[in-house]
Amino acid sequence: MSQYYDVGDETLWNPSNGASRMFQSQVAVFEAELGQPSGIGPMANDECQIAPDTFETFVNALLARHRRTTHAVWLALAEGFVATVLVLAERAAVTVDWAGLGGAPRGPFEDLQVSSLTGMATPADGAAWAAGLRARTRELDRRMAR
Repeated sequence: MSQYYDVGDETLWNPSNGASRMFQSQVAVFEAELGQPSGIGPMANDECQIAPDTFETFVNALLARHRRTTHAVWLALAEGFVATVLVLAERAAVTVDWAGLGGAPRGPFEDLQVSSLTGMATPADGAAWAAGLRARTRELDRRMAR
């Protein structure tokens, strides 16, 4: 069995039930973390509607938050979710503010990694950060069923 993530009549993703349950759980975690709705609706009759405008706001907030942290564990835990969300965003023609995100992080840093040996980690170079996310997203897009 599988489930459908749609914008209107267009299917963006058709994952297995298990992958969908995990993704839906992560949606709830990141909605709480960011304090805003994702635009990814509830699963009903194996279908989930995505509200593009709300989703666009969520995607850009998620990426801004990702850009403002240097904590290795936070980044590792978020990486797969962020890549999955970016695939859906591209398929939904959501506008991602790569230009704004590629510069210095906007807003206060959160969940910084501090080492007794090296001190506080600094965020990755904006261009390298964006290029890495885009590469992971392209690879995942090739593997995700529509």
